[in-house]
Amino acid sequence: MKKKKILVLMGGKSSEHDISILSGKEIVRNLDKKKYTVDSFILPKNFKTLNKDFNKYDLIFNALHGQFGEDGTIQAILETAGVKYTGSDMLASALGMNKAVFHQLLKANNIPYPKGIVVQRDISYKEVRKNIGNLPYFVKPVSGGSSVGAMIVKTEKTFPKALIQALKFEKQVLVEKYIKGKEFTVSVLGNDSPYSLPVVEIVPKAENFFGYKSKYTKGGTDEIVPARIIKTLEEKLQKLAVDCHKLIGCRGYSRTDFIVDEKGKPYILEINTLPGLTAYSLLPKAAKAEGISYSQLLDKIIMYAFK
Repeated sequence: MKKKKILVLMGGKSSEHDISILSGKEIVRNLDKKKYTVDSFILPKNFKTLNKDFNKYDLIFNALHGQFGEDGTIQAILETAGVKYTGSDMLASALGMNKAVFHQLLKANNIPYPKGIVVQRDISYKEVRKNIGNLPYFVKPVSGGSSVGAMIVKTEKTFPKALIQALKFEKQVLVEKYIKGKEFTVSVLGNDSPYSLPVVEIVPKAENFFGYKSKYTKGGTDEIVPARIIKTLEEKLQKLAVDCHKLIGCRGYSRTDFIVDEKGKPYILEINTLPGLTAYSLLPKAAKAEGISYSQLLDKIIMYAFK
């Protein structure tokens, strides 16, 4: 059988440039060289034009993260060029990347999520309190990933600092009611008939939430799979993750993040239409618990892209 020509695309303009390269290099290392001829391309942070002939490849493995790579932009470029690529299409990517829009879809479908407000400028604590209630809050860029620019706000005094920090990365910021509880994530594989992988329990150690340091520092988080939860909660989280995957039309793979409050009620935090594939990433760990090796996981993602 003739080998498929694969280009692994990484880097890009976003604040997740370095994380994207980690994902991309891990993909290149683990793609089965007996099945694929593999090239890689690092997109510089400051690129102005995309001078790359994508049409000579059978498939683009999209390892870009954040803006341009995960928001529907590169997907639109590749679709216009008639090139196959991994992951969700332009529309699903755009819907999943914008947390405010995604939350509106959750609301329309009676799926629980933390109460929040989108702001585009400096806003007073009193105005936020009027909309979503008392502290604590969770402040984050609307379309960012890897928890870049995110912060828990416990006092009125620290609210302006959190807002300024998030606005450095984006023009729109989501201020949510902070829900105290345990964090979980559920990965989903598939196109028309998606299925969930085992639930991963997340216990941050480097920070007081699953932030950038916890995600990308070795030993920064305990990630327990399968999660230490009762069967009914496990099944509920898995169903919600599949529902979200279907809701925005994800393709290939996705990962939905949850927080479960002290009463056992789950809330959806966000969906990742292009989950990280670094050595520390959650999707490969969930796949391994299901008996799927990293290389087999990549084969599945590629298979779904060709379908």
